[in-house]
Amino acid sequence: MIYLNHFGLREPPFGITPDTSFFFACASSQEGLNTLLVAVANGEGFIKITGEVGTGKTLLCRKLLATLADSCITAYIPNPNLEPRTLLFALCDELHVEVDPDLDQHRLHKALNRALLDFARDRKRVVICLDETQAMPLETLETLRLLTNLETEKRKLAQVILFGQPELDQKLAHESIRQLRQRITFQHHLGTLTRTELAHYLTHRLNVAGYSGDTVFSGQAVGAIHRATGGVPRLVNILAHKAMMLAFGEGVRQVRARHARAAIADTPAASSFPRRHWAWLATAGLLAGSGIGWLVLK
Repeated sequence: MIYLNHFGLREPPFGITPDTSFFFACASSQEGLNTLLVAVANGEGFIKITGEVGTGKTLLCRKLLATLADSCITAYIPNPNLEPRTLLFALCDELHVEVDPDLDQHRLHKALNRALLDFARDRKRVVICLDETQAMPLETLETLRLLTNLETEKRKLAQVILFGQPELDQKLAHESIRQLRQRITFQHHLGTLTRTELAHYLTHRLNVAGYSGDTVFSGQAVGAIHRATGGVPRLVNILAHKAMMLAFGEGVRQVRARHARAAIADTPAASSFPRRHWAWLATAGLLAGSGIGWLVLK
């Protein structure tokens, strides 16, 4: 990335791909992680994590999986919009359970149940994480419930964590899966960053990326970004990246309010100003001379 050397960075600080090395323990995210760890330790059956688009559900999921890596057998299904039999095959694959591809749903259930019993005999805990579960068909959710029926006198043989947008609550309210709804013992709703947390969040990501200088984002820039994004981390990353490109284009090492406002104007999901196509680049003044123009056209 063209501005890395300008700011003394090892890697891009504001990517939108979930990267656990950049995990920021704001109040809501840390509470969510603590809830998950306590629930897993207690051997609960179903746990639910909800949050609006861009609030960090997938990152929290990956942080949990990384934390549990040495103590549990884990399975991660990133796209559970699958019919029941396909989901069971996906779980077998994640748990390294070898099955015949021609097995019907009943025999798949039995194969998974045998594998879970084997894990339990070896004192291994199984945690299944499913992302974007607001898209999961009702019959597939019911299949998951049936899978968790197997238990010892002390705990479930598999714990299922549902990550999803708030629409997941509407789906779980359906009468046909009320038994699953009753089994959700722990839940948490991911919130957004406060104004103060956002300032720390920006600094945290810059430090992880290798920055070690003075404050990059001015207080006014932070305020503008917070107002435009409501503290949604994904939108914050997009605006921070654009604003830093602008500062680089001007040859300065601090992001000011004008850079943030121009980035906001070019971001449909966050813009509170009239959009002007790539207007934020036009305001940079020194862009042509700095060589950033070629990057915009790529």
